[in-house]
Amino acid sequence: GSITSLWWDPVQRLLFSGASDHSIIMWDIGGRKGRTLLLQGHQYVMESYFSYIQPEQQSLNACSGNITYSCRLKRCRRCAPQWLESDSCQKCEQPFFWNFKQMWDTKTIGLRQHHCRKCGQAVCNKCSTKRSSYPIMGFEFQVRVCDSCFESIKDEDRTSLATFHEGKHNISHMSMDISRGLMVTCGSDRIVKIWDMTPVVGCSLATGFSSR
Repeated sequence: GSITSLWWDPVQRLLFSGASDHSIIMWDIGGRKGRTLLLQGHQYVMESYFSYIQPEQQSLNACSGNITYSCRLKRCRRCAPQWLESDSCQKCEQPFFWNFKQMWDTKTIGLRQHHCRKCGQAVCNKCSTKRSSYPIMGFEFQVRVCDSCFESIKDEDRTSLATFHEGKHNISHMSMDISRGLMVTCGSDRIVKIWDMTPVVGCSLATGFSSR
């Protein structure tokens, strides 16, 4: 989707992009590895900035509308697969609608192409009738998976790796002070709020916090 927000970590040289398809992508610019992590934990367009916590736990906070999304980046994360290209379903071998030769040879009507979010294979609708969350790849909500991948996903694999917090106002900007465990949010309602984030980021990461 089109890019709606960016955040740059100059230390580890990581670029985070939020997009209109509700996703966040972490790009490993420093390591020159291209796209490394896809996160889809929002139901709205990413319009706000991120606060990336750099210590060992490597947490990410992001805002979309009035919801703050927090997740751990290094907790058994896997990169989402690149989508494969094919002229026919890679499960049942039925042709897609642009494969005129195979449609003519088999006297069949072409099917629409979809992609399994777990394996990346090009599949038709009847071979991908299931939906499942898969947080280890960043899919906190249910996405299309092929039937065989659905059978391979265990119940514990669907356990969320993120937490969601209602901001109580439409957040337009945010900033994190990890040394004190505080986050400030500015809303389109012209209200500035300061949040105690120590329960989210862990008390061991924040020092010197004072309610004053």
